[in-house]
This record gives sequence, structure tokens and C-alpha cells, in this order.
Amino acid sequence: MMAMRIDERQPELATTRRRTLGLGAAALCVMAGWPGVARAAHVVRSWPAAKPVPAFDLVDLDGARWNLAALGGRVVVLNFWATWCEPCRLEMPSLEAMAARRQKDGVVVAAVNYRETPEVVRRYLERHSFKVPVLLDLDGDAAMTWTPRVFPSTVLIGRDGRPVHTVLGELDWDGVDAQALLDPMISAPRRST
Repeated sequence: MMAMRIDERQPELATTRRRTLGLGAAALCVMAGWPGVARAAHVVRSWPAAKPVPAFDLVDLDGARWNLAALGGRVVVLNFWATWCEPCRLEMPSLEAMAARRQKDGVVVAAVNYRETPEVVRRYLERHSFKVPVLLDLDGDAAMTWTPRVFPSTVLIGRDGRPVHTVLGELDWDGVDAQALLDPMISAPRRST
């Protein structure tokens, strides 16, 4: 399934748009059963070394505040999503399974909802069981700062509090690609507090 874009009009995002469209075309070819077509539902980008770590301070559905400083020493997986995004919804079961399995490894997973009211998110969660903490990005600033505005986007943050990778598009979080991304981060030494 193709990743979804929240703003197609910005020319500096044209490269990401072309990549995303290519991912969607490849996924459609695989679903159609066309032989010889590589399957691609996501793109992994390294976080630019010179790019500073953006501020992150959001509340969850229960009103508890989340920030990166409080999560220090853990591997953090921030999944940016929306209820209207089909690839986001398709990705959620594997994200939830990974979160449960990797919790003992010091992995914290949070699903950052893009610009929807708490009522909309709660109604969605009543119909679809999802036990990962949901944070509210009510004004959309976190998504605009942390992602290239493609949904789903997931930012992987190391134990040192620095982003390592951004995953654009739907990823099977139970699969080998996710394992290859997370294992080195999990095996990194824990930061002393």
C-alpha cells in the first residue's frame, strides 16, 4: 500500500513524492502478482548527522506529557499516523506486536496522531484494538518538524536521544527489515543516568 502525503504542493518535497509514488507502484505490481517486480513498501533514510534533534513535547490520550528527556536510555520508536491513512492502519498490528515483544529490550513505542481530536482518535481505537500509547499532535507541528510529511513515517531514536533513521511508508515491524533496523540500536550500551 502506498504511503500518504499531507502536502503535495511543496516543490522541495518532489523527490520524496516521486519515491513514494514509486513505492506505491511497486506495491501494486506485487499485489497484482506481476513476476520479477521487487516488493517495496517503505524507504529507510538515515537521520542527517548535522540536523539537530527537534523538540518533542506532546500529551497522550490520558493527558500525560511525553518528552524525549524522560525516555533517555531507551530506544524510542515514534510512529506518525492518522486514522484516515490506510497504510497507517495496515501497519498498526505489526507495530503493536513489536512494541509488546521489544518492551523488555528497552524499546518504547508511541503512535503520534496527526491533527485529529481526542474524540476522533478514541472512536477509532474503540473499533480497532491498539494498545500502543497514542500521543496527540493537535496542531501538526511535531509531524512537520520530525517527518517529511508522509504517512506513515516512523522515527527511530537511539539510547543517546538522537534520531537514527526515518522509515517512510508501511513497514512490517515483525519482519527482518525492522529487526535489522532495531537490533543494532537495542544492543547499543544504555546511557548512564
